[in-house]
Amino acid sequence: MRFGGGAVILLTLLFARPGRTRFSWTDLLRGGGVGLVGVFAYNFFFFWAISLAPAVDGSVIVPVMSPIVTVIVLLAFGGERASGARIVGLLVGLAGAIVFFFGIGTRSYGSAIGSRLTGDLIYLLAAVCWAAYSILSKKVLGGIDPLRATTYATGVGAVALLAVSAPELPDVSWSSISNGVWVNLVFLAVGPTAVAYLFYFRGLRSVSPVTATITMFAVPVFGTASSVVFLGESFTTAQIIGASVTVVGALLAVTEGRLAGSRAAATTPPAEPSIGL
Repeated sequence: MRFGGGAVILLTLLFARPGRTRFSWTDLLRGGGVGLVGVFAYNFFFFWAISLAPAVDGSVIVPVMSPIVTVIVLLAFGGERASGARIVGLLVGLAGAIVFFFGIGTRSYGSAIGSRLTGDLIYLLAAVCWAAYSILSKKVLGGIDPLRATTYATGVGAVALLAVSAPELPDVSWSSISNGVWVNLVFLAVGPTAVAYLFYFRGLRSVSPVTATITMFAVPVFGTASSVVFLGESFTTAQIIGASVTVVGALLAVTEGRLAGSRAAATTPPAEPSIGL
């Protein structure tokens, strides 16, 4: 319902804008294929994981591991160079992830059929899907404008999610759903779906997938704070240490230490201008 609503909003914008281009089955297949990865598969794994593990785990694992996976894939296929700083950052990030997972334990969380560790491993699959979505969007959708590409990806992904969820629809007690749930659903369709996916793809038109995934480092801050304040969830000490180490390593891997270099350059006094040219 969330992505179906988002698709309707995007379709409305697509048909309402002036000077729209003609429909192309090729564009639909390209956009839909990417949507199966970034909308369907990503959310399938994410919501499966959130039924087994706290939301606070997902707010760290997905946004931190996605850039690491993106860098690893691009390094493997020659899309990024393997500098020393990048390799060290990847090793540090992976070490932090291992500490994070070991700090979880295997206690059951909110489900009799799985453990928190199982849920967090499924969160990792969601992170892989988002990394693949970022890379494929850059490579496959280069000739499609952002609104059209996002509309096709969201629409096809929503149809796939509907096909999977359809068997459960008759069991939903629609009359017991509160007004607050419907308001939240509208917010999810407009903000984190239509607007966020459109902005993300528009950004991918201008920057590399690695740079785009760096923006996800803001998610652990907001996600962790929201999970603790609104859901009453918590971290173990080992998870806090592991998450901190992973963020540092991931930043080093995707920036190759350029953040530190930029600060050093900003504090270095400018050289004296030369007299002659």
